[in-house]
Formats: sequence, C-alpha cells, structure tokens
Amino acid sequence: MKATFARRSLTIAIAGVTSALFAVTAMNAQAARTINLGHTLSDSSHYSVGADAFEETLERLSGGEFEVVEHPSGSLGGERAMIEGLQIGTVDVVITSTGPLGNFVPESYVLDLPFLFKNYEEARCVLDGEIGQDLLNKMSDHNLAGLAWSENGFRHMTNSVRPVTSPADAEGLKVRTMENKVHMEAFEQMGVHPTPMAFPEVFTALQQGTVDGQENPITVIVATKFWEVQDHLSLTGHVYSPAVVLGSPVLLDGLTEEQRGWFEQAAKASAEATRAEVSRLERDGVKLLREKGMTVKTDINKAPFQEAVKPAYKIYTDQYGSEMLDRIRASDC
Repeated sequence: MKATFARRSLTIAIAGVTSALFAVTAMNAQAARTINLGHTLSDSSHYSVGADAFEETLERLSGGEFEVVEHPSGSLGGERAMIEGLQIGTVDVVITSTGPLGNFVPESYVLDLPFLFKNYEEARCVLDGEIGQDLLNKMSDHNLAGLAWSENGFRHMTNSVRPVTSPADAEGLKVRTMENKVHMEAFEQMGVHPTPMAFPEVFTALQQGTVDGQENPITVIVATKFWEVQDHLSLTGHVYSPAVVLGSPVLLDGLTEEQRGWFEQAAKASAEATRAEVSRLERDGVKLLREKGMTVKTDINKAPFQEAVKPAYKIYTDQYGSEMLDRIRASDC
C-alpha cells in the first residue's frame, strides 16, 4: 500500500511539473509578438533575401520576443497600399522601392532623378552617409519610420516590340512606370507613353498587351520572370533604384529604446543581405535572361538619353528646390 501511494504521489508530482512546463511554454509562445513584413516581389527575390535577414536578426536579438512573418508577392497590397498600412498600423514593416514613396515623402523624389548616380559605389556611399540619414529622418515628418536604405539596382528597359538603343527607338512605346511623376516626366521627354500601375498588375498587363514594356532593375526582371512576356532588354541604366526598409510608427513608438534598436539593426542586416544579392544577380542575371531567350542590348549610348530627360530635373527643382540635389552632386562619394 505504501509503495502504491508513493508511486501515485510521484505520478501526480511529475504530472504537475509537466503541466507547469507546458504552461510556461504556452506563455512564451503567446509572448512572441508577430511582426508582419510585406513586399511586392516573390519569395525567391532579393527582397525576400532581405526579409530573411531581417527575420533572423530581429528574432535572435529579441530572444524570440518578436516573430517575423513575411508576406511576399504583394499579398498585403501594392507598395503604395502597404505604405498607407504602415501609417495606420495595419502593416508593421515594408521593404519597398522608392517609386511611390515621393507621394508620402516628397524629399525622396531626388533619388528618382535619371542618371543621378554613376555607379553602385557612389549611390551606396551617398545613401549610407549623412545625406541618406537625413532623408530617413525626414520620413518621421510624414508618419513613417525610415529604418535603412536597401536596394533594387539600376533600372533598365524591356519591351515586346523592338530593340531599343536610343530614345528614338523607344518613341511611341507604352511603358509601365512607377507611380512617380519624376519618372513619368523623364519617359515623356523620350517620347514614351508612361503608364503607371501597381507592380502586382504588371505581369498580366504585359501578357495581355495592355502595355508594351516596363522598366526595372535586373533583380526584378529575373525575380518576376519577365522573359516570359518580354522579348527585348536594353541596359539603359537610366535610374538607380534604391529600396527602403520602413517601419510603422504605430508599432515603433510603443517600443523601448532597446527594442527599437533591434529593429534598426535588423533593417541594416536586411539591406546588407539585399545589396549582396543585387550584386550577385547583376553578375549572373543578364546571362540567365539571354538563356531564357531575351535579346539583350548592351551597346547603349547614354548621352542622348541623358539629354532627353533633362527637363525632369527642372520639374524637381522648380517644386522642391535644388538643395538636396546640390548636396548629392557636391558629396565626396
């Protein structure tokens, strides 16, 4: 009888400890706060590489206090819709191009000026320095939190009509552009008919012939498999396209200084990983696109393009002044 009682007591004790452990585990699981991170590209894109780095860094630094859930392929909406989501707190973090950003933060339009940067080294130097930080800081004036500058790469033109090596070749083409008036003006000056639309709509529009072409970095052209609906690629490099990691003030303003620091470090890790992937795709992407059947024009004389888009600079300076543009041109980068 005593042995039976002892065994029963031990069983009860073990059960109690097990229940307690389950309770602690459940509490820890409940304590993890879900962070919804959205972007418009596929889960095999350079944005997704950046999202993975953000997730790994934030979850490691926070000891599991935050759990990041990636929402790729525009599942939370187009870039403009997601930025609006940041402002009202329905989205926590977004990796986005700067295309629609000027609608919210006009100061960022300067980065969309064509042929502003000569190469990646210059662009990254400017954005990682005082000028880039000033632009990130200005986002707080527009109910957004700028966490880090990421990257898409230099933008190039594709179309399904004919090869393009000069503005004259592009004249009359209907080309999807970002929802950005500086970009649209630049293309109008080349005789192109710019057609802004949200990125998730672009592939279908090309497939159905609603537009003849589009313009994006090699990274995006590869990730979106545009070779399936486009025949010609012209390496115009007409605009350096940064990306930016944005956070929601609704989320970040409620965090401690230490917690916000985790998010900033995660954003920087995301940007570094994305840039590394952009560099890899710039090396390998053109070869892949050729293998997929695209005709690639590399012998582009950029001077006529640069001359054609000069009026876009005047549109920017007339409305926003030349201070930021002058600072970029005078930088040591």
